[in-house]
Amino acid sequence: MPRQIVLLRGVNLGARNRVAMARLREALEAAGYEDVKTLLQSGNVVMGGPKTTPAKIEGLLRETFGLDIAVVVRTRAELAAVVAGNPLADVADNPKRLQVSFLSGKPTAAVVRALEEAEIAPEVVAVRGREIYAWHADGIQRSPLAKLLGDDKLGVTATARNWNTVTKLLALADA
Repeated sequence: MPRQIVLLRGVNLGARNRVAMARLREALEAAGYEDVKTLLQSGNVVMGGPKTTPAKIEGLLRETFGLDIAVVVRTRAELAAVVAGNPLADVADNPKRLQVSFLSGKPTAAVVRALEEAEIAPEVVAVRGREIYAWHADGIQRSPLAKLLGDDKLGVTATARNWNTVTKLLALADA
C-alpha cells in the first residue's frame, strides 16, 4: 500500500488552529484512508489508501474542524528523496536547526535567485524543486533566512519541519 505524508501548516500553535490528532486520524480513516498515523501534535500524518490531494485534505479539515488550513502532500518516495538528497548534510551539525520547507509548487526562478543571493551568512539555503533546505546556524528565533521563507516571499504555500521530524516521518512511513 503506497504511503503518503500529509503536512498541515500552522496547527496547534498556542490556542490557534487546534486540531486533535486522534480526531484527525478518525476523520481520515472515515474518509477511506488506511493505517493513519500522526507524529507529534503539529500536523504530521502518514497514511495509506487512495491517492490524496491537498484540496481533499483541506476540505476534510474544513468539514471536521471548521478550519482553513493549508496542506502539503508528499509520497513516501518523494520524502525519501528529500532525505537522501540533503544538500546541507556537510554543513548542518544540529538537526533541530536544519529545516526543510515543503512547498505546494516550485518557486519561480526569481524567488530562487533572491534566496541564493541573500546576505544571510552564517546561514545557508538550498532550493531543490519543491523543497527548501535552510540551515539556521544560530537558531531560528532571529534568523534573517526565516524571514525570507514565508508564503508572501515564496509565492507558494510552505510548511517547514526540522530535520528530526523529517527523518522520523520517513521512518514512520516505513514502519
